[in-house]
Parts: sequence; structure tokens; C-alpha cells
Amino acid sequence: MMKIGMMTVALSIASLVIPAAAEAQRAPIDDTAATRTTLIVPDAVFDGRDGLVHKGWRVLVRGTRIVSVGPDVEAPVDAETMALPGTTLLPGLIDAHVHLFLHPYDETSWNDQVLKEPLALRTLRAGVNAHATLLAGFTTVRDLGTEGAGYADVGLKAAIAQGIMTGPRMLIATRALVATGSYGPKGFEPGVDMPQGAEEADGNALVIAARRQVGNGADVIKLYADYRWASGEPSRPTFSIAEMRAVVEAAHDAGRTVAAHASTPEGMRRATLAGVDSIEHGNDGTAEVFDLMKARGVAFCPTLAATDAIERYRGWNGAAPEPPAVIAKKRSFALALKSGVKMCVGGDTGVFTHGDNARELVLMIAGGMPPAAALMAATSGNAGVLGIAERLGSIAPGMLADIVAIKGNPEQKIDAIRDVAMVMKDGKVIKSPLTN
Repeated sequence: MMKIGMMTVALSIASLVIPAAAEAQRAPIDDTAATRTTLIVPDAVFDGRDGLVHKGWRVLVRGTRIVSVGPDVEAPVDAETMALPGTTLLPGLIDAHVHLFLHPYDETSWNDQVLKEPLALRTLRAGVNAHATLLAGFTTVRDLGTEGAGYADVGLKAAIAQGIMTGPRMLIATRALVATGSYGPKGFEPGVDMPQGAEEADGNALVIAARRQVGNGADVIKLYADYRWASGEPSRPTFSIAEMRAVVEAAHDAGRTVAAHASTPEGMRRATLAGVDSIEHGNDGTAEVFDLMKARGVAFCPTLAATDAIERYRGWNGAAPEPPAVIAKKRSFALALKSGVKMCVGGDTGVFTHGDNARELVLMIAGGMPPAAALMAATSGNAGVLGIAERLGSIAPGMLADIVAIKGNPEQKIDAIRDVAMVMKDGKVIKSPLTN
């Protein structure tokens, strides 16, 4: 009851504080938005469907939907025209691996965030993080666990959906699932019942826990297929194939997807054979396991930005010599690219600053992924992995009007992805040159 009360207070305060703080960057509330017609005129459109930048294209939006796209689209008599010279339109970007309830570890350690920060504080900060994410052009996120904040993501998702605060649409994993004894925080007297960063369950209890999380609001079930059993140890597999397969079947029966944290080849192999939808991290992935993932249709979310950030917190300056973890990650990513496995984009945002979600895209391209392929992965590709491609991830007639304008052409210079001129979500302008 105390946790529920604290979360209620946090969301109530957030409804007052966050919109007020963001007033200068938000479009004014307009009751006519549901029927407004807008012709958006950029320099070019990357529609997320063919990997091309189409110069001279325009986009017509009516209400919450895209009506038409192309070079010959004209404005109806009742339409407003939004001229955005020097910009390229993209579908609203999708970050497939965030933790809105975390903030950078060089500010506060993970242990201290889980054990010492009040739930109300974490919830308020998560609301601010959500707002920063949306302003950065990411209109949809998959939040893969609250890391000790229980079901607070359910409330945050509802607050955004109800317009209490601004943020991306959210697909949430709530508590995530770990094998008993494998997760953290650790380092305390063994007899003390310490709060955990995820829900512990094993054997048949895993399915019960997964169903409970679905019943409490989870859109995706996250499994930790491997992890460290003690501080300083390497990661090792935690669940059997049979355990994970039972969870996958239960989740899929409920219309949910399953994401697996896995950094070891064996953890990745077991998760793939169990039928998960995506594997996160894959630090030590091999050619064999990526080939298996491709054959089984399992997507790979490499989280390059998380490794990059953690090593910088440890003192690396980004230049040679690279730390072993960075070298291993780049090797794994290169093998994944060579295999042709389905890529998704998600940097583990929260390990580093929310609003810098594009950091993962920049690193993927630096690691050898063609810019057009990376942009496709962050839009229609991620939408497919997350099961929302019928309404999001591309600029096409009938799709929800989640549209981002960036200054310049991201295919020519990917850093342009960070220079966001306009953000539209559900047909409503959240950020524009007039509100910047």
C-alpha cells in the first residue's frame, strides 16, 4: 500500500511539474487537433519502407493519421501548411531497449538507485526522462524493466496515454524475470531479504510469474537467460531451455513478446531454441549462434551504447587502446552483421542519458551498418520486432502520424539524427521550430 501511495503522489506531482517545465518546447493545447489537417513540406522524406530519401515529397496528416505521401500531395482548402526547409522527415523513431526508471551510472550507481532512491523520486525522474526521449524524436520505446521500481511503469505508461505528461508511447516489461540468486543488488548479509532489481522465479513458478506480470500490465516479458552468480564472476546461463520455452509459450498465448537478456553464446543459444522474439546485448556472440538466430527469426538488439558508456565511466576516453569489453562488443556486432540476423535498435538507454537515444544508431553505423539499414531498423524494423508495424514505423497512408523532422540528411551524416526540428506524435506537434 505504501508503494502504491508513493507512486500516486509521484504521478500527481509529475502532472503539474513536467508539463510546466516543458512549456517552452510544447505546442499549445488545441481541441481542434483531432480534426486538423496539416500538409508538411520538408526537403525530403525517408518513409521507412524502401530505405530511400525521397526529395520533394510531402506528407498530409488529418487528425491522428497520415492521409497521403508523395511528390504531388496538395493541401486541401482546410489544411494548414507546415514548411520545414532544410529537413528530412522520418517515421517516429523507436528505441527497443530503454530503462526510463534508471539514470546514468556515473551519477548514481545501479545498487544505490535500486536500494536508496525513493519510488516517488524514481517515478518523477522517469517522467522527465520520458519527455526528453520524445523531444529527441523517439515516439515509441520498449522499456525492458523498472529495475526495482515494481510496476511503476504501468502508471507512467497510463499517465502518458492520458495526456497527464508528454512522452513516447510505451511497451513495458514491468519487473522482468531472473533466476533465484542470480541478480542483484548483492554484497549484503545473506540472511537479509534485500529488494531485487527484478522478480525471482524458477521452474513452474516462472510461468506463474510471467502470467502475473501480463495481468498487471506487461506488454513484453523479459527473461535473463544468463547473468553473474557473484560479483566478479563471468556470466553463466541461468535458465534451462525448457524453463524459457514454457514462458515463451505462455507469453505468446497471451499475445505478448519475449525479450531475453543474454551475453554468452550458451545463454543466447538456449534463448533462441526456446523461441524468444529478441536477444539483448550478445556481448560474446559467435557466428554459429547468430546463424541460429537468423534461422529461427530471432532479432538482435546489440546495445553498443551501453558498453561504450560503461567503459567511459571507468575512465576510457574513447580512443585507442580500446577496453576488452568494447573490442568484444564490436567483434560480436560485426559477426551479427555478417550473418544477416534481424537487427533492432536499442541502446539500453538509462545506462546513459535519456534524450541521447540516437547514440546507438551512431555507433551501429560506425560499426559497419549502412546508414539506410540502421534507419530502417530504428523505424519499420523495430516496429516489426515489437509487433506494431501495422500502425507505426513508416510514413504511409493509414499509419499513425508519428513523424520526426531532422535538420539535414541522416543518410549523408548520421549525426544529423540528433538535430531534431519537429516531433509529431498521434498528429499532435510536440516540438517545432516555433516552440524550440
